Amino acid sequence: MDALTRAESLITLTPDYPEPGVLFRDITPLLADGPALRAVIEAMIAPFEGRFDIVAGVEARGFLLAGYAAAVAGVGMLPIRKAGKLPRPAAAVSYALEYGTATIEAPGVLRDGERVLLLDDVLATGGTLGAARNLVTELGASVVGAAVVLELTDLGGRAHSGDVHAVFAA
Repeated sequence: MDALTRAESLITLTPDYPEPGVLFRDITPLLADGPALRAVIEAMIAPFEGRFDIVAGVEARGFLLAGYAAAVAGVGMLPIRKAGKLPRPAAAVSYALEYGTATIEAPGVLRDGERVLLLDDVLATGGTLGAARNLVTELGASVVGAAVVLELTDLGGRAHSGDVHAVFAA
C-alpha cells in the first residue's frame, strides 16, 4: 500500500458528531502517524512548490498542517485565527456561516506582494477558506493557492473558496 492510500485509510468516521446526521471525518489518526502525515503534507504543497514564500494555516488543524508544511518547504508560517485570539490583529474578515457569522484575524507579518499558500484540514462549505483568501489579500499579499487534506464534495465548498487542491475527496 502506498503512503497516501495508507494515510487516507487513517481518516476515521464518526456518525452523528457533532450533531445527529453529520458524519464527522477525523484526521487525528493521520496526524499521529509520521510517514502518513509527511506523505499528505508533500502532496498538499507539491502543486505549488517554488511559488510561495509563506504558508498560512487556518485555525485550528490548519495550524498543524501549515507548521509542518512550512518546515518541509523552508518557509515561514502565518496563523489565521478566530476573532479575539490575537493581541494586535492587523486585519479581520467576517463571513457567513450556516447559522450566523464568524470572523477570522491575522497578525501583521506579511509583506506587500508576499506569496501565500493557504492550508486547512477540510473543505466543507468553503466560507472559512474564502474568508482566509480575502484576509491575505487585505493584508497586501497574494494567494498562490489553497490546499486541504479532505474535500467534502457534496457541500460545494469550491463555490465559496475558489480553486483548491484536495489530497482526498469524500
